[in-house]
Amino acid sequence: MYKKHIVPYEICTPLLSFAAAFALIAWLARSRWARFALDHPNRRSLHDVPVPRSGGLGILLGIAIACIIVGGGVAILLWPGLVLLAVVSFIDDIRGVNVGIRLLTQLVAAGMVAAGAVYPDFGVGAAVVFVLGTTWMANLYNFMDGSDGLAGGMALFGFLFYGMVAWLAGAEDYALLNFSIAAAAAAFLIFNFHPARIFMGDAGAVPLGFLAAALGVIGWERHYWFWWFPFLVFSPFIVDSTVTLARRALRRERIWEAHKDHYYQRLVRMGWGHRNTALAEYALMLSCGMAAFAALASSPATQASVIAAAVLAYFTLARAVDRAWLRFDARASA
Repeated sequence: MYKKHIVPYEICTPLLSFAAAFALIAWLARSRWARFALDHPNRRSLHDVPVPRSGGLGILLGIAIACIIVGGGVAILLWPGLVLLAVVSFIDDIRGVNVGIRLLTQLVAAGMVAAGAVYPDFGVGAAVVFVLGTTWMANLYNFMDGSDGLAGGMALFGFLFYGMVAWLAGAEDYALLNFSIAAAAAAFLIFNFHPARIFMGDAGAVPLGFLAAALGVIGWERHYWFWWFPFLVFSPFIVDSTVTLARRALRRERIWEAHKDHYYQRLVRMGWGHRNTALAEYALMLSCGMAAFAALASSPATQASVIAAAVLAYFTLARAVDRAWLRFDARASA
């Protein structure tokens, strides 16, 4: 039903995506056009000087090249929603867009994929869950894009593991699409690792979150991996953002407003800095990806044990950061 083999020139797609993303981001980082989309520091920021936030355009260029060369039917499914998200998100980077319009755009983009990939096989209920989950993933990825090298690193590791599993499943075109997204993210990281010269902005973060959810579900629907695999691979972002936003909601705070309560933000503020926080997060991303990769070939009991171990590990890490933050806050108040 699906294309399994590639022609020789397609194997170079990730390299082309990397080169295109690198070239555009390098130009954007030093071009006068960068001034049209600047991220100005505020009381919720973790940086001190204005930084261009147009790097997501380079990532999108790399993704577009991959969609054209190896995307096939998946690209046709994703492209309308991806373009819609990219356009509205970039306008938001430049001049701001009402939160209601942004949310509606994300729901529509997710609905386009659900209509073609989820509803025909799983019905209305599953399609609704997919739309809400994909919208949440697009937003949480944007929430987590607040420290140098963090969001780009999650894209690099997350889509790399998607690609590895798809390749072993024989879906070489699907694997190359994911490898190309990872390659575009790697090009972005060259300019975004601390000290960052450019940010990806909403135009990069929102589409990447959308793709993480959509490609994860499509891979599950095509039996490349189990349902829990995308959750575990992208769990460093999913857990941090979901737990933080849930706690803010319980405190009756406005969860849609920018803040500095994420665990990664606390680590930066406690003295870890952008570099060490990113490296620690990379270790967590790599560990989660490797655990998910290894568990795929294991028995159901072993898979359940890996998931339980991940939950316990996250609970332990969250408790450790919470306690360290309380001590830090007490010293700062004193």
